[in-house]
Amino acid sequence: MSKSKVVLSQASSKMIHVDRLEQLFSYKNLIHAISGATGSVIAMAVFYPLDTARTRLQVDDKRQAKSTHFVIAELIKDEGVTSLYRGLFPVLVTLCCSNFVYFYTYNGMKTTLLGPTSKPSPAKDMLFAFVAGCVNVILTTPLWVVNTRLKLQGAKFYTSKHNDAKLPKYKGILDALLKIQRHEGICSLWNGTFPSLILTANPSIQFMVYETVKRYFQQLLKTKELSGFLYFIIGAIAKTVSTIVTYPLQIVQSRLRTGLHKHTESKNLIQSLRDLIRADGFKGLYKGMEAKLLQTVLMSAFMFLTYEKIAAFIFHMFGISKE
Repeated sequence: MSKSKVVLSQASSKMIHVDRLEQLFSYKNLIHAISGATGSVIAMAVFYPLDTARTRLQVDDKRQAKSTHFVIAELIKDEGVTSLYRGLFPVLVTLCCSNFVYFYTYNGMKTTLLGPTSKPSPAKDMLFAFVAGCVNVILTTPLWVVNTRLKLQGAKFYTSKHNDAKLPKYKGILDALLKIQRHEGICSLWNGTFPSLILTANPSIQFMVYETVKRYFQQLLKTKELSGFLYFIIGAIAKTVSTIVTYPLQIVQSRLRTGLHKHTESKNLIQSLRDLIRADGFKGLYKGMEAKLLQTVLMSAFMFLTYEKIAAFIFHMFGISKE
């Protein structure tokens, strides 16, 4: 190969590299990330009491109430209405950060790795969602550990050993991060990371189903912009499928994050699942799923609706193509 061809080849490679960097750090990806983060925060704020009920059902072995509305009624009776919103602010902060990272990574990979002639597919959607989920878990797990502790702080448990547990009192996100690191070691901030990494299958399945069903309706209705109702329904379908498939792992994840099930820290994932089956039978693998489905399906559906509408509004306002 001649010297001129080598120079041209190197120059072409540099141009491609620069072009991909520009695509990665584009306004489009930023708009998607901001829209996703905003949509998730609004949805969580609306349905937070359901998330509180779900957490209690997953963590508290001896709680008598098994249905969401009964758990909420118990919490109001025993701890007051404010208990339904305990830890709301740190959850919103964590969710905002988490979804910003997730949506930016997911859309960043789509814009940089899919060429103009490359067609989207369910397999590609799942792969991008899986990688985005792994990046999100590694970066934001400490925040999720902290918000789980803050949500349960001052809670009245029906499991006596949880009430007897001497956990530090936390004043906020930063104080909790520092105290967990000081008293339990820095690795404790990543409790539940392994099941969380496996649980990236949840958003992977969710985004694959969501994008596939969305493309189906776009082709069927011959339009890129669907109605808010359709976005809500598609989001609900996607989250229902992903939640049912991965729910047992979510129980293990919740227990590891609380710091109340310390004996499970040294056990592997399979052993933790066996312990759940041994204690409560196979129904133990799906304890609190009604609350989880009610909370996450409604929240996810509302989040996708809000995300799509916010993104469409911003793209239209700045005159930028969404595609």
